[in-house]
Amino acid sequence: MKNELLLIPDKADIERDAIAETWRNNDGEVLRIGKFWERPNIKTQRITIYGNDTFSLVLAQVLDVKLIQPKDEIISQIDIKWTKRKIQIVEISAVQPTYFPTFIKPVNPKTFKAKVYNEYDEFLKETEGILPKEQIIHSNIIPISSEARAFILNNKILDIALYEGTAKLTEAKQFLNEFLANSPKNLPKSYVVDLGYNKQDDWFLLEFNSSWGSGLNSCNPDKVIKGIREATINE
Repeated sequence: MKNELLLIPDKADIERDAIAETWRNNDGEVLRIGKFWERPNIKTQRITIYGNDTFSLVLAQVLDVKLIQPKDEIISQIDIKWTKRKIQIVEISAVQPTYFPTFIKPVNPKTFKAKVYNEYDEFLKETEGILPKEQIIHSNIIPISSEARAFILNNKILDIALYEGTAKLTEAKQFLNEFLANSPKNLPKSYVVDLGYNKQDDWFLLEFNSSWGSGLNSCNPDKVIKGIREATINE
């Protein structure tokens, strides 16, 4: 990371500040960006972007770099052995009253609120005005008593930490290593995965996210910084 540049939002944030400190400790430079829709005055050096979705995606386009992340549909293609629940992607227009109650989240982040919808009419009200062809992810409701986050690079765990509950982290790590040994080949080299736990189902996959846009959730910045770096492709 020597002489490489990390770009983060200018707004203070404990987790981003921790990443920035780790970056500097590895002889890198950090630049906080306010007007991320404008091209910053930077040298032609390798850059890494770390921030929320809007900040990161817009800035990547401005700087002509590529951000890698898991495809939204991947979670619906994974065997129920790992998810412990049925997960489908459908268009809003295809949602049926018989689905409810069910967990629903938009494929395009923040299009509407991701949550458990108890009734069909509740979902219709939430998605009013959104194009019927917009895709959603829906799944069976599954109890969650503990949650863990892991940063992955080259199919290896950089770090894993509990951010909710008190389940055994060693068992979460064992489950995740077993998944990684059998994971789909269309996952990117760098990503974040969240795991859930309950006594009946044990550990299971919750969702995949980008390394460049995910918070640490108690993971060690010194351990995950390489994964964040590899999530920005400089061409």
